[in-house]
Amino acid sequence: MAENTDDLKEIFGADAAGLPQKDWEKRLKENEKTATSFPVSDAPAPAPIAQEQANKPKTPKNRGGFWFFVLMLAFCVSAVCGVYLTVKPGMSCPDEIVTDKPVLSLNSSTKDNSGAGIAWIKIRGVIAESDNQSPWARPSSASYISKSVREAAKDKNVKAIVLDINSPGGTVASVQDIYSEILSAKEQGKKVVALFRDVAASGAFYIAMAADKIVAEPGTITGSVGVIMQAGNVVGLFDKLGIQVTPITSGKYKDMGSAYRPMTEAEKALLQDMVNDTYSQFFAVVKAGRPNVTPEDLEEYTDGRVFTGQRAFNLGFIDKLGGEETARLLAGELAGLKDPKILTRKKEGLRELIFSFGSGMESKNLSKQLQSVSTPRVSYLWAY
Repeated sequence: MAENTDDLKEIFGADAAGLPQKDWEKRLKENEKTATSFPVSDAPAPAPIAQEQANKPKTPKNRGGFWFFVLMLAFCVSAVCGVYLTVKPGMSCPDEIVTDKPVLSLNSSTKDNSGAGIAWIKIRGVIAESDNQSPWARPSSASYISKSVREAAKDKNVKAIVLDINSPGGTVASVQDIYSEILSAKEQGKKVVALFRDVAASGAFYIAMAADKIVAEPGTITGSVGVIMQAGNVVGLFDKLGIQVTPITSGKYKDMGSAYRPMTEAEKALLQDMVNDTYSQFFAVVKAGRPNVTPEDLEEYTDGRVFTGQRAFNLGFIDKLGGEETARLLAGELAGLKDPKILTRKKEGLRELIFSFGSGMESKNLSKQLQSVSTPRVSYLWAY
């Protein structure tokens, strides 16, 4: 009973000890009924599940699908534009986007297109018509260079043209086409200066003979006045592979120079005569373009040898030693311009700008390599 009394004191207080048994039993029952109305702890009651879901921030559905649709739409638009530009290459960039090929601006002060100035046309690499017919390739063939000279000749603001040359030469017809365009530009009143860079040999030297003046560095490699024709022969390779080629021709010389059989002496004589003819054309151009070279030096230094810019200057094959600034000032002097500016005349086509990365994507399969071997070309080329 003592233990029960202590428990009652803890529940009902100190006055519970004097209560009759029926009274504290009654209080105990009342206490049990009301016990559930008191909070068990101070922690707040959890919110109902439905309320939690209502309070959560709503997130947009299918957001990933939306961005996938946007990307696919952009890809489709780009693809359609690429096809259109391939078919319609005549579009041009905005005026803010300019090319460095074939016309080159040397400094920021030359970007103004107004007024008189000079056109700067680059000639790079082997001069020939490009075999790359890919729509992704940047135009850089001999006909493109000829077109650049022709457009510069028609431009009234262009008073002079600088041919910035770094080339070992090229095929005979391509070289002669550019040479003729330069002569035509001079007939229209344009002054022409040729600038030799690292190499300006053979066909590149031929082109420069049309210029009014020639500038080169002392260490420039130039000369190589001559003609070369290389005919390949794959007979030994085909014998090992068990391949035979049987030509059916209308005449005995129709497959002259074929890579699939040895060349006869008569064929060699005919091809040599053709090479001599094209060489005589080269010699005549050099003689006409460099009248100050003595006949003795002209005969000696047109045997195919190369020589330095310094030697060329000493012999009279070039007019001044120097670089691009020398060429610019010399062109201005010839045209009557005190401080000539270089006109950024040619805007780069949008097609060339977008697809310029594909310029070197030409196929190098076996059939094309065999075609280059089996089709000999007569070239004004320094084959080093």
